[in-house]
Amino acid sequence: MTQQDEMLASLVREMIREQRSRRRFKYVMWLGALALISTTLVVDHFSAEGGGENGITARVDVNGPIADGEAANAESLKKSITQAFEDSRTKAVVLKINSPGGSPVQAGYVYDEIKRQRGLHTDIKVYAVITDLGASGAYYIASAADEIYADKASLVGSIGVTAASFGYVGVMEKLGIERRAYTSGEHKAFLDPFQPRNAEETAFWNGVLKTTHDQFIGAVKAGRGERLKTEGHPDLFSGLIWSGEQALQLGLVDKLGDIDYVAREVVGATKVVDFSTKDNPFDRFAKRIGTSVAQELSMTLGFAGQTLR
Repeated sequence: MTQQDEMLASLVREMIREQRSRRRFKYVMWLGALALISTTLVVDHFSAEGGGENGITARVDVNGPIADGEAANAESLKKSITQAFEDSRTKAVVLKINSPGGSPVQAGYVYDEIKRQRGLHTDIKVYAVITDLGASGAYYIASAADEIYADKASLVGSIGVTAASFGYVGVMEKLGIERRAYTSGEHKAFLDPFQPRNAEETAFWNGVLKTTHDQFIGAVKAGRGERLKTEGHPDLFSGLIWSGEQALQLGLVDKLGDIDYVAREVVGATKVVDFSTKDNPFDRFAKRIGTSVAQELSMTLGFAGQTLR
């Protein structure tokens, strides 16, 4: 065998060893993924069982902006709330809220679903617990609960509606830029920031915002009733935000306390089970290892899009 043949044979052997090593690594990754999935499913299964003689406190998280496409979207929240109410162990449902608010449409959907579920399950009460922040659309949702709890330093309220943009007309004039907009309706471009404001259109838009604000106020009043201290507090629905301690005096919250306090002292069921919509085990695995391996496993085995509680 020539030296060239020996080098070629050595190269082939090295390639074979590398391929075997890759295959072993792939098998290890598969086994690791399956082990993690099995462990997660077992943990989720046993954490969802039980509850003792006193049942469970069913928890649903409302975290972050309330909007379509965000974690706190109406579809996910409605599904979680429905599952919480329909579980035979549930003694009460607690909404754990930490959100600046968001879409009035999404918040309205969730508000209506809470009211509907309360009507279907008259023996199950709903409690809202505001942690750091329960503002705007988040408070809209909270007002559907039987009672609202917060910490003394929580930020609560912001019962108002806003729509903001910029106006670039002056800048365009200085730069000598001409705006050319073609529309098929007289007011089709009334929100265009590159055109001067029109008094008629501004009044119209303010009317739209006022209508939405009135809907917000109506929902809060329907939920809170006579607990609201509206007399002597004309700024209650002005969009201002208060601390939990101030909100208690205004009737925006009922008591100060966290979710453990509500579960233990109010509901009487210390076992808290989270019904919030979560990623499935494959999604969690993919986020942990930071590669596409688990995502491919998820698609292959058909777990994509499923949720576990």
